[in-house]
Amino acid sequence: MLKVIVKKSSKYFIRQQQSMGEVNGYVEEMINGLKVVKVFCHEHKAKEEFDALNEKLCKASTLANKYGNITMPVVGNMGYLLYVLLAVLGGLAIIFRVPNLGFAGAGVMTIGTVVSFLTLSRGFINPIGQISMQFNMVIMALAGASRIFDLMDEESEQDDGYVTLVNCRIEDGEVRECAERTDSWAWKQPGGDGTFTYTPLKGDIRFYNVDFGYEENKPVLHDITLYAKPGQKVAFVGATGAGKTTITNLINRFYDIADGQILYDGIDIKKIKKSDLRRSLGMVLQDVNLFTGTVMDNIRYGKLDATDEECIAAAKLANADSFIRMLPQGYQTVLEGDGSGLSQGQRQLISIARAAVADPPVMILDEATSSIDTRTEAIVQKGMDALMKGRTVFVIAHRLSTVRNADVIMVLEHGRIIERGSHDELIAQQGRYYQLYTGMFDLE
Repeated sequence: MLKVIVKKSSKYFIRQQQSMGEVNGYVEEMINGLKVVKVFCHEHKAKEEFDALNEKLCKASTLANKYGNITMPVVGNMGYLLYVLLAVLGGLAIIFRVPNLGFAGAGVMTIGTVVSFLTLSRGFINPIGQISMQFNMVIMALAGASRIFDLMDEESEQDDGYVTLVNCRIEDGEVRECAERTDSWAWKQPGGDGTFTYTPLKGDIRFYNVDFGYEENKPVLHDITLYAKPGQKVAFVGATGAGKTTITNLINRFYDIADGQILYDGIDIKKIKKSDLRRSLGMVLQDVNLFTGTVMDNIRYGKLDATDEECIAAAKLANADSFIRMLPQGYQTVLEGDGSGLSQGQRQLISIARAAVADPPVMILDEATSSIDTRTEAIVQKGMDALMKGRTVFVIAHRLSTVRNADVIMVLEHGRIIERGSHDELIAQQGRYYQLYTGMFDLE
């Protein structure tokens, strides 16, 4: 019986923890989307959904506490029953002069022997009773710990790369590794004889017949072949879901390709350590993440050893300096809640400054100016052009006006590159890019 109670108690405590997680998650969603809830008059529906989740939590908690609270009385009464049983049997043994413990020559059962048994039984039952009193808390802890164990059981990101990124100096055509930062990098590749080969980092990235799918039987990219020469600006355009962001995620090795090959300065990116690979790439994403701390700290996140002067120079390059100085404490203004006190455009400018201070040889700009108004975009674009100078740049944009000066524009559709060329060449072809470009201005 006790086993059944323990089993059911564990089951319902786990359900209670799951329901509590659902309620907390729903409340967080509603708080974060409070304006949306109010705009679409969703308050009544949200209350109904919350009540349903809360009722589910209530039932799970009631059952969990019910079975949890049964444990202590059951164990306690079992102790009392054992005590009474020993007293009765001991009394009968004394009355009928039963031999002590059944051993020959040990004498008959005495009152002292029975009292000893009763004392020992209480000493045995009391710790079990105390454990049962803490049983609820133990089960709740185990239920919560199960989620932690699930997280700990997740497989870590595998990294079998062996090529590393090092600072270097190039003297007389020879690459030499050095400890200090020189703004020149090289790929350090170990050889079989204990020597190392150094390949200067130029930013030459090439895709050869790359296929990829987030799920094995659902390919997203088909036979992607492209070349990004050092210093080139390569733009990806196309409808939402065409595979533009997926390509840049493959460069970072956030995912591994299913087929084909990606070369970085002639080295297969699978051979490069992921941390070194990502250190050579700067990213400005559409969804900006700012951390709790000062504006200066958020810009310095791109390069932790950057000086204040370098951070300010990066902010000026991104044209963020003027609005930052207008904040209450300027660069020392503390941002909280993912920069909730800033506009989306200002948050985007800080993220551009963060990428600028990192000064990477390759830049990936994923809708970097999507949250900036047209006037600010023109100002930022000048800073972006300065930032992109001399670097290999991958640009993802829906505003086609921002990619007109790209060296090559690639039009994607359903995971395939259907057109490629400069802006003027693609306009002259009057194909898909022409339709996207002219359609954009028709809509305006």
